[in-house]
Amino acid sequence: MNTETEMKELVRQKYSEIALQDKETNQASCCGSGCCTTEVYNIMNDDYSTLEGYNPDADLGLGCGLPTQFAKIKKGDVVIDLGSGAGNDCFVARAETGETGKVIGIDFTEAMINKARQNAEKLGYHNVEFRFGDIEHMPVTASVADVVVSNCVLNLVPNKDAVIKDIFRVLKPGGHFSISDVVLVGNLPENLKNKAEMYAGCVAGAIQKDDYLGLIKANGFTDITVQKEKAIIIPDDILAQYLDEAEMAQLKKGDTGIFSITVFAQKPVAKTCCGPDCCN
Repeated sequence: MNTETEMKELVRQKYSEIALQDKETNQASCCGSGCCTTEVYNIMNDDYSTLEGYNPDADLGLGCGLPTQFAKIKKGDVVIDLGSGAGNDCFVARAETGETGKVIGIDFTEAMINKARQNAEKLGYHNVEFRFGDIEHMPVTASVADVVVSNCVLNLVPNKDAVIKDIFRVLKPGGHFSISDVVLVGNLPENLKNKAEMYAGCVAGAIQKDDYLGLIKANGFTDITVQKEKAIIIPDDILAQYLDEAEMAQLKKGDTGIFSITVFAQKPVAKTCCGPDCCN
């Protein structure tokens, strides 16, 4: 994969396939990538089933956290979900916003958009909509969202800086995001990182945790907090597809790690002049 366009097209193709599969098929793979394992049911996904608004038809088992659980959504809020898939996080967010709020899901896979719209129609949700588009250039005007959420999506996007910049753009001053994503500590073996299947499977597209948090800070966000962190253990039968025995042993004894983190950050409220001297 030499270009951002090629990487994005790979992800689009894989997630178009996933949209047409059932949850059990997806959960038997590495974030839906097809790198099957007999050791675990799903490597990254957290259990949504206890959350209000959860709908099993919208849960494809593709997440790596529960961002809506940490997102501090209030009644009447406008919420944007990045990479909304079949609508799972959107429907959980709607349970928090209530009928007076609004939830907008954005996805660049038409098959996912179609599936999410069908789910919303079956549920009778008129304040949840799904828009086709890139999350680097969201089909949303500036300063409209109270909250942005996303679940295991930014790691699939080559230009993460552009996504974070656009999150800043669409949030209202004082708005915030809660995003679950995959990050690295230390360097993965090149054979693992360079495999296209692993990119679509959420691992090879991940960047260093410090770099990830640094991008958020560099784009003007404040109150940056890691709300949850958990280690992701890739089973041996997946690793064996990409690494030899010596490389696997080195990976396990080294300080390299793959983590799911849920990150909160806020867009600052613009300062206003309060007197004749305060703008000097």
